[in-house]
Amino acid sequence: MKKNLKKIVYKKYKKPLIITSSILLLIILTGGSIAFFKREALLKAMVDKAVAKSKSKYNLNVYIDNYGFSGLSTVKFENVSVIPENRDRLAFIKNFEVGVAIIPLIFGDVKIDELAIDDANISLIKKDSLSNYDFLFRKDKEETKDEKAAIDLSEIANRLIKQALNKIPDEMNINEFLLTYQSDTTKFSFLAKTATIDGGDVNSTIIVNGNEATWHITGTADPSDEQLDLSLFADKKKVEFPYLYEKFGLKLNFDTVRTVLTNAGQSGDEFEMSGSWSVKNLLINHPRLASNDIMVKSGMIDAKVLIGSNYVALDSSSVVYLGKAEINPFIKYTIKPNKIYEMQLHAFDQDAQAIFDAFPVGLFESLEGIKVQGKLRYDLNFYLNSKKPNDVIFNSSLSKSDDFDILKFGKTDFQKINSTFIYTPFEKGKPMRNIVIGPSNPNYVPIEQISSNIKNALLTSEDPSFFSHKGFVEESIRQSIATNFIAKSFKRGGSTISMQLVKNVYLSRQKTLARKMEEILIVWLIENQKLSSKTRMFEVYLNIIEWGRNVYGIGEAANYYFSKHPSQLNIGEAIYLAHIVPKPKSSLYAWQSDGALKPYMIKYFNLIGGIMTRRGLISNDSSSYGYYGVRLRESLRQQINPSDLIIDSLIEEEESSFFNLNIFKSNKRDSLERRESQLQKSNPIPTKIIDTTNKSAKQIRIERRQRRRNND
Repeated sequence: MKKNLKKIVYKKYKKPLIITSSILLLIILTGGSIAFFKREALLKAMVDKAVAKSKSKYNLNVYIDNYGFSGLSTVKFENVSVIPENRDRLAFIKNFEVGVAIIPLIFGDVKIDELAIDDANISLIKKDSLSNYDFLFRKDKEETKDEKAAIDLSEIANRLIKQALNKIPDEMNINEFLLTYQSDTTKFSFLAKTATIDGGDVNSTIIVNGNEATWHITGTADPSDEQLDLSLFADKKKVEFPYLYEKFGLKLNFDTVRTVLTNAGQSGDEFEMSGSWSVKNLLINHPRLASNDIMVKSGMIDAKVLIGSNYVALDSSSVVYLGKAEINPFIKYTIKPNKIYEMQLHAFDQDAQAIFDAFPVGLFESLEGIKVQGKLRYDLNFYLNSKKPNDVIFNSSLSKSDDFDILKFGKTDFQKINSTFIYTPFEKGKPMRNIVIGPSNPNYVPIEQISSNIKNALLTSEDPSFFSHKGFVEESIRQSIATNFIAKSFKRGGSTISMQLVKNVYLSRQKTLARKMEEILIVWLIENQKLSSKTRMFEVYLNIIEWGRNVYGIGEAANYYFSKHPSQLNIGEAIYLAHIVPKPKSSLYAWQSDGALKPYMIKYFNLIGGIMTRRGLISNDSSSYGYYGVRLRESLRQQINPSDLIIDSLIEEEESSFFNLNIFKSNKRDSLERRESQLQKSNPIPTKIIDTTNKSAKQIRIERRQRRRNND
C-alpha cells in the first residue's frame, strides 16, 4: 500500500520537480557565466571598495601595482603596500595569491581554499605615543549604545571562530614572511622562512630575532571540520619570549606547547568549543610570583569552553592534569545585567603523594622532598555578585583520609618549634639578627609567665578563635573578600595567628603569591596533623613577633616600652601592645611627648576592652580600660615628635599584598574590624581613626605628609 502511494506521489510531482531543478540549475549556470565573464570588472569594484573603506574608516592608504585572476577562482596581487596616513609603512607584500572555495561562496561564505605569499614584510612601529597600528584599537563611532547593549557573546564567538577557521586555507605556501616590532625600548622580529599546509599537514620554520632562535609549528589542520592539532617548539633549545621579560619582568619559556581543537560550533543558545592545551617543561619566573624559577614538568587541560549570550564559562567537565594529579575546574564570568564571578575547584579523592609530587618545582621549596601516605580531597566554591558583594560565597576545604600521614619532611621540619630553635627576622630582605627561641635567651618568656592581660588582648585583636579553629577562619576570609571588592583595593586580610606564625618561622618575608600559597599549605599540615600544640604555637608567636623597630618578642617589648617583665603588664599596657602588632614600626606615633597616649587611642581601648568584658576576660571599666594609666618609659619620650600624625594603624600591615603582579595592590590587613565582626556579627568599625580635634584640614594634611617622610 505504501509503495503504491509513493509511486503515485512520485508520478504526480515528477515533472514539476524536474522543471524546478532545471530552472535553478539554469539560473546558477547563467549567473556563473555572467559572473565569470564580468569577474574582472567585479574584482575591480571589490578592490576599489576595499581601498576606499580602508581610507575612510581607518585612514589607511592601500596601493596595489597589479592584480587579476590567475585561475577560475584565484586572484593574484603584486606589490601591495599599506601605509597609515602620516605614519611609517605598515605592510608590503611582493606577491600575494589567494583562491576561494566556489561552493561556500555561492552561499555567501568566503572560505579560503589556497594561499601563497612571497616576500612579505609587516612592520609594527611605535614612536613615543604614536604607532602605525593604532587604528586597530579605535572604537567604531557608528556603534550605538543600543547595539552595545544587544551584544550576544555566543553569536560573536560563533562568527569570529568561523571567520578565523575559514581564513585557514586548505593549501598554503608562504615564503619569507617577516613580522617586526619596534618601539623606543624594544625590538623583535619573526621571519617565516617557510610555512605550508599540504593535505592538512602543517609545517613551518620561523627565525626569531635574526638567528637568535629557530621555531617550528607542526601538526594538522582541518578547518572545515573545526579541528586543529598544532605544536610549537624550538631547535635545540626552549621557546623563549624576551619581550615579556623586558616589558613585564616575566621570564617564560618551555620545550613544547600543543594546542588541540576538536570541536567549535553553536549548540542551542551556547557556542561550544572543546579541545586541550598541554605544555612540557614550562618555566615561569616573576618577582611577584616567586623568588626563583618555577618549573612545570608536564601540564595539560582538557577544556570545554561555553559562551552564552552574556557569559563565558569553563565547563565543569574540564580537567586539569599536573603530573598524576587531577582537578576539575568550573569558572564563569557573567557580564550583564550584573557582573558575576563564579569559580569551583574539585580535586576528588586521590593519592596524596601524587598531589605533592605534582607541585611545580621551585613553587613550594619547604615542601620539596616531603613523603606522605593516604589520600587528599579539595573543594572550593566561590560566588560573587558585583551588586551584592556582602553576600559573597566562599567555601574552601582540604580533607584527608584517616590514614593520611607525613612519613618524611622535605627541606623543612615543621616540628622544629617544639624545641629550642634559632629565629632570624628579616628587614627588607636582609637578616636583622639571630634570636634563640628557648630558655637560654634571657628575653624568652614561657607562656605561663606572661600576663593573661596581654595574652587575652592579643587574642581579642588578632585571632579570637585561635584555640578552636584549625588554622583558618572561613567567615573572616569571606568578609575580607567583600570588603576588598567594595574598596577596589586590598584593605583587609584574613590572617590567623597560625598563619602569622608560619610566615615568620618557616618562610622568607618575600611578598609573593607562591609564598602565600605555601603558607596556607604549611598551616594546614601543622594544624591538621597536630605537629605542635596550640599552646606551644601561641608561646612561640608571643616570643617572635615584632613589637617595634628591632624589638622582637614580648620579653623585649615589655621592657622596651614599660621597663617591666611580661608577667607585670596591666590591662592598659596590654591593649596598647596588642594595638601595635599589625604596624610595629609606627608604635611611637601613639604617644605624646609627656609619655601619655594620644586621645584618639581611647576609642581603641574602649572597643578592645568592651569585647574582652563581654567575653568575660576582664571586668567592666568605665575609665577606658587602663588608658589613662599607661605611661611610656621615660628614656623613649625624647624620641616622640609632637607633629606626628595621630592615626590608628591597627588595620595596616607592613607586608605588601600577595595580590600584585603589577597586578597586585598594596596589602592592608584587618585586625580590629575582623575581630569585632567575628565576635559580635555586627557592622565593621571604621578602618582608620584620626583625631581631628582643634585641627584644620590643612594641618591634618601637613601632619600626614610629615608622617610619611618619617616612616620612609
